[in-house]
Amino acid sequence: MQTQRSLIDSRDAALGLHLRELWSYRELLYFLTWRDIKLRYKQTALGATWVIIQPLFAMLLFTLFFGKLARMPSDNVPYPLFAYAGLVPWTFFSNAITNSGQSLVGSSNLISKVYFPRIYIPAGAVAAGLWILRSLRYC
Repeated sequence: MQTQRSLIDSRDAALGLHLRELWSYRELLYFLTWRDIKLRYKQTALGATWVIIQPLFAMLLFTLFFGKLARMPSDNVPYPLFAYAGLVPWTFFSNAITNSGQSLVGSSNLISKVYFPRIYIPAGAVAAGLWILRSLRYC
């Protein structure tokens, strides 16, 4: 039985993606994504609907303050729709950045003990958010 060895070299780690290595660990991305989904929505009352409710409440506040009180123009689009169309991608982006940073801190024991492509930890957190958005599209 032959063991596979990996050499970690700092010279080629600058901007190389090593696509072959990423492809060989693709199942890890699936399991990290699934782990983040289960951890994020386990034992929550609202569950995945929080992804819709959070920008919805922000949309109501934006509509009240910017649409009604400040009378900001929306180019003949209903202001709630105008605000919601901008808040959904922004909420996803801000949550993706926050969750990917927290996933690196939360997985520090995994990073220091096992070798695998480290980019999969924050990518799993971002993919979990994409999966939730995709699954809510069918509701």
